[in-house]
Amino acid sequence: MPFTHYLKAVAADPGSDQGLGEDDAYALFSAVLDGGVPDLELGALLTLMWTKRETVEELLGFRRALTERVYALDVPGDRLRPIVLPAYGGARDAPDLLPLMAMLLHRLGIPVLVHGTLEGGGRVAAAYVLRELGVMPSPNLRAAQESMFQEGIAFVPTAVLSPGLAAVLALRNRLGIRSSAHVAAKLLDPFGGEAVLAVGAGTPERLETLAEVLLAVGSHALLMRSHEGEPVTGALSRPRIDHLADGIRETLFDEEKSPGKAVHGFPTAVDAPSTAAWIRKALAGEALLPHPIVNQLACCLFASGYTDDMNQAKAIAAVEAGGIVPGSPRIGASGLAPASAG
Repeated sequence: MPFTHYLKAVAADPGSDQGLGEDDAYALFSAVLDGGVPDLELGALLTLMWTKRETVEELLGFRRALTERVYALDVPGDRLRPIVLPAYGGARDAPDLLPLMAMLLHRLGIPVLVHGTLEGGGRVAAAYVLRELGVMPSPNLRAAQESMFQEGIAFVPTAVLSPGLAAVLALRNRLGIRSSAHVAAKLLDPFGGEAVLAVGAGTPERLETLAEVLLAVGSHALLMRSHEGEPVTGALSRPRIDHLADGIRETLFDEEKSPGKAVHGFPTAVDAPSTAAWIRKALAGEALLPHPIVNQLACCLFASGYTDDMNQAKAIAAVEAGGIVPGSPRIGASGLAPASAG
């Protein structure tokens, strides 16, 4: 494959919206995921793509290539759409609340799959916090499937779902930057289109690009500004949260224009044990849930099919935040509690 052709196409006018067509992007990313691009050319391509930002056509091609190289999982049950949470950011300045969202969904009986890296590259990865909460990484696809069916929750390392993608993501330590593979990972759906993808991005431009891609392929997704690199709200303010389904985009919550009040007792330390200890308190009703998290939980309830009415979803999330849901299991010091029936 003449990789110089792709390099020239990508580097022709950095900063412009010009780039590869979908078919060329598909062919290129297929070669990248299959380990067929020499190191020198691969480093140049990944750096150029990240610098100029991916176009919609490029991400459509990347997604198609990745979809063909992701091991599939069966949806547990036939009532609710699983929520897929990509965990590729990690805490640096504030505690990572993605594990809290995962545990809230699990408590309500909504299937939830977290996928991501096992190490944080200098940050506190969600994998560390989930381990403290008793959610251990699935070592293989069979274990991941069993966790989804038996527990209703699983943390699946990227290498289990897509070894080729994991290999490209691992180049971050050598390149010193993220790459287009990190953007493509947000679109990973091992449930073959049956899940709700939680998708976040750090800039309005990338958010809009991802929205176009998700709408074009008819994905079910919740789209928002990421926090600490994760598709989860922060503790102080809520980003705009959009629901995308079957080619339709709907805003469920508008962005808050000013930060809210600090949450009493919210941890200042970002390490995994401190974060997990606070999450246990929040799940036990001993600490207040930040209202942006409650809002996002409502969005997940609606998107998963837990309820088909957004107002009802808001009410259920508000009750859950009060820790008074009859029969809800709690997370104790020993770790993971069984999923409820919802």
